[in-house]
Amino acid sequence: MAAMTGYPVIIEGSDDSYSGYSPDLPGCVAAGTSPEEVEALMGEAIRLHLESLRASGEPVPPPSAAAATVVQLA
Repeated sequence: MAAMTGYPVIIEGSDDSYSGYSPDLPGCVAAGTSPEEVEALMGEAIRLHLESLRASGEPVPPPSAAAATVVQLA
C-alpha cells in the first residue's frame, strides 16, 4: 500500500469512548463512540479548522507526516 500524505490523526480510547487529534493542528479534536466515527469527525474538523485559519488570515501549517498503517502487535 502506498503512503498517503496528509494531516496525521491520532485516535485513542477503548470500549465506546474514543477521541482524536491532529498533532499538526493544535486544538483540532473530535470525540465519538468508535474509531471509525472519530476518523470521520476528524475529517470534518480538519476541513473546518483550515477554513477558520484561512478566514482569519492565519498561516495554514503544512502536513508534517505521512502514514500508511498501524502496526498491530500480538
